[in-house]
Amino acid sequence: MAFEKSEKQNVFERRESDVRSYARNFPVKFVSSSGATVRDESGKEYIDFLAGCSSLNYGHNHPVLKKALIEYMERDGVTHSLDMETDAKEAFLLEFEQTILKPRSLDYVVQFPGPTGANAVEAALKLARKVTGRENIISFTNGFHGVTLGALAATGNGHHRGGAGVALGGVTRMPYDNYFGDGSDSAAQLDRVLSDSSSGVDAPAAIIVETVQGEGGLNVASFSWLKKVQSIARKHGALFIVDDIQAGIGRTGTFFSFEPAELNPDIVTLAKSISGFGLPMALTLIKRDLDIWKPGEHNGTFRGNCHAFITAKAALETYWRDKKFEQEISEKAAILENALSNIKDENSSLVVGLKGRGMMRGIDVKSGDIAAEIVTEAFEHGLIIETSGTDDEIVKCLTPLTISNDDLEKGLNILTQAVRTVAKKHTQQAA
Repeated sequence: MAFEKSEKQNVFERRESDVRSYARNFPVKFVSSSGATVRDESGKEYIDFLAGCSSLNYGHNHPVLKKALIEYMERDGVTHSLDMETDAKEAFLLEFEQTILKPRSLDYVVQFPGPTGANAVEAALKLARKVTGRENIISFTNGFHGVTLGALAATGNGHHRGGAGVALGGVTRMPYDNYFGDGSDSAAQLDRVLSDSSSGVDAPAAIIVETVQGEGGLNVASFSWLKKVQSIARKHGALFIVDDIQAGIGRTGTFFSFEPAELNPDIVTLAKSISGFGLPMALTLIKRDLDIWKPGEHNGTFRGNCHAFITAKAALETYWRDKKFEQEISEKAAILENALSNIKDENSSLVVGLKGRGMMRGIDVKSGDIAAEIVTEAFEHGLIIETSGTDDEIVKCLTPLTISNDDLEKGLNILTQAVRTVAKKHTQQAA
């Protein structure tokens, strides 16, 4: 069947739900990608500072991962296996055990809960409730854990919570580190509330936390605060869950974002870049003695994505068998931080602060409208970048961790000029 040109052009608006969001900020049709570069149908190239919202930490179409996947497909490797044993799953689990878990003295069992981060969080919360016999979950202001109902209940974002259509219960929200910005110790407040039987806060099944809040505005918890929260969880008989879906897999510098804080979570959730290739895959890592699931008690049709196992294994063996990649991330993080600092210093009337850690950083312009102007200006000049925060006031950099220094600097130059342009416009309007 032949399609009219007008039909092709309008099919997105005609047939796709209004729920789409990124397409509104980047209104072109993309047709190819490699490394840190994406191309539209006209041939224009864009530096990608979004990277699939941190699901493409190794960039687009990584050649080593792509080769492994193509070879597996060409030999008719199993595509979909539910939770049956396959050679693809075996290879991934062995690599994950030897390259990630054992060197860090971690003895987690691996649950494949389904293809998304929300699936991993749902499994973590359900298991915590099953283990402890308690219902309440402690989560934190500005936290983001997914938009399925259980994960959404633990999510703070009012926009996403508004889409639920039902009451979101079973969660008590407490202030994140430095939430009030007045030097108050929110960890001590949490301990006080849980220690007081008349506080009205039920004993929790778990405390779930992001070490860096990605969607919440790149808020960074101090290592001392995280250690306190872990101790509070243990003191009060709750499981300690780290949601490492966006901050993990090297995004903040180490494979797990909690490594520098020397934490030992009871459960860890991973997704996004665990497959290494943008393929759907999520993990719920569970301390061995907490794995009390009955067979099939929590399941999902797509918990056996063998193609993702293949690329995940290839990513681990390529980048994580030694410390070289971590050093490269650290060096690029320094370049990123320096460039954002310069942007702030040059545009102090517009940029009020820097946010984030490692290669998960951004600038705070205190206005979603201004941030949107910067994103639009940057896109027009060949840079894809997004926003985050309560009012989308943070311009957020999530480059591929493998981005070349040339592409990193090229993208940062575009961002620098975009901020200058927007700052100049607002200065002229104020005059």
